Amino acid sequence: MDADHLSQRLATVAKYVPEGSRLADIGTDHAYLPVNLLKRGLIAGGVAGEVVRGPFENAQHEIKREGFTAQLTARLANGLQAIEATDHIDTVVIAGMGGTLITQILTQDYARLAGVQRLILQPNVGAHLVRQFLMTHGFKLVAEEILAEDGHIYEVLVADRTTTPVTYTADDLRFGPFLLAAPNAAFVAKWTHEAERTQAVLQQMQAAKQVPTAKVATLRAELTQIKEVLQRART
Repeated sequence: MDADHLSQRLATVAKYVPEGSRLADIGTDHAYLPVNLLKRGLIAGGVAGEVVRGPFENAQHEIKREGFTAQLTARLANGLQAIEATDHIDTVVIAGMGGTLITQILTQDYARLAGVQRLILQPNVGAHLVRQFLMTHGFKLVAEEILAEDGHIYEVLVADRTTTPVTYTADDLRFGPFLLAAPNAAFVAKWTHEAERTQAVLQQMQAAKQVPTAKVATLRAELTQIKEVLQRART
């Protein structure tokens, strides 16, 4: 992969970046995403943020090599601390991390999202935590995609700022309202695997000398929820 040939995962993220926006790509690695968008004339510029020095230097090198130092700034910073008010960022991408970390990044420097109108988030796991954050922090899901690539399944969540309170059901939070409405093969594969994993954990717990009753009840409820959703998805 390079700036001219994004992975399917990053290409899916890229298509939700509004044209002409000022983008902050948090955890940018080589800055392939913002450089790709600049090369295609789709963004005005922005920030490529990295917390680890090696990837930060990779991003710096890529930006300089492609001649975008005037439009795109690489910053060595923790999460949203890469964003400064003078950057006029209106779109933030955080891709390729766990939902817990994404939620932590968004929460700990929430004030830095003041001018941001769109979040494009790609949690590797724990997408329900990200949806919960969006629901309680003034953002509304406007699109979701789930895709399989190189043996992994990825979810891409797109949310815009809203002044209208949003409420998601337990199913919405866990599975995604847009994904529930149009389940594809990747959705079915993900939740089939989750059902099998949950069933295996349940069997182990029930075979223990001291059965953790409360945990077993929780897992049974989760398994029932997953099986009901899969049944609907397959019909």
